[in-house]
Amino acid sequence: MILPTKYLPHDRALITVGGDILKHLQEPRSVSALWDCVREAQIYKAPDAMVSFDWFILALNLLYAIAAINYRDGIIYGEHTA
Repeated sequence: MILPTKYLPHDRALITVGGDILKHLQEPRSVSALWDCVREAQIYKAPDAMVSFDWFILALNLLYAIAAINYRDGIIYGEHTA
């Protein structure tokens, strides 16, 4: 689930989804604004590579657990923007 496996393609692994999220955190954003950015970027991917909101939240949890992002007052900050 965190890393790609034989049955989980690399574009669906949480670490890859987390990397995509970090690309959109050059500036602090709310969860909904960040989701909109990630969702907009997914339009150009294959339909089976689309990430659900649940998977997006799991990736945010992973990023928070490894201290790659911070959450304060409803805003998500990338580690480099905090």
